[in-house]
Amino acid sequence: MKIYGDSNSGNCLKVKWVCDALALPYDWIDVDTLKHETRTAQFLKLNSAGQVPAVAFDDGRVLAQSNAIIRYLARDSDLIPKDAFAAAKMDEWLFWEQYSHEPYLAVCRFQMKYLGKPASDLDPDKVKRGYAALARMEHELAATRFLVGDSLTLADVSLLAYTRLAREGGFHLDGYASLRRWIGEAERSLGLKPVR
Repeated sequence: MKIYGDSNSGNCLKVKWVCDALALPYDWIDVDTLKHETRTAQFLKLNSAGQVPAVAFDDGRVLAQSNAIIRYLARDSDLIPKDAFAAAKMDEWLFWEQYSHEPYLAVCRFQMKYLGKPASDLDPDKVKRGYAALARMEHELAATRFLVGDSLTLADVSLLAYTRLAREGGFHLDGYASLRRWIGEAERSLGLKPVR
């Protein structure tokens, strides 16, 4: 399969991490979103939404949206709980990540890291909602090792992508001991180098 992705994107890295964790072979095709390479006619033929990641399988089928991709790739693996309710709780976190986490942490990071905005120019509502997302995770992780119990699942993979880079979006994790512990454990479980 071919993964079309921007290596600066947490959403794209989720797909890479799952493939690496499960030893799934792939070719990584770099797509530079800052150069609008997702807006070319060739890319739009692949994914009409004009977004990365997109995965082209050997049989010609294409799948987009990071959490849908990792859900598909990890089917029948230990990254998805066998228990139906635990799997549904994992899905709950996946949906929450795209609606209540990524729009704040990832957007603030993009604005600071790639647009050069100072933290003082970030939308205060995005910052407030980003901290609310981090607080919810901290509360959950104070009680459980990972987001769905004691084992790493796709919920952890998905939420790790931008949480581990929160500082690049102006978010400080000093008061989030459980969250910092989880980041370290999830990084080690996935074989990732810690973010400094």
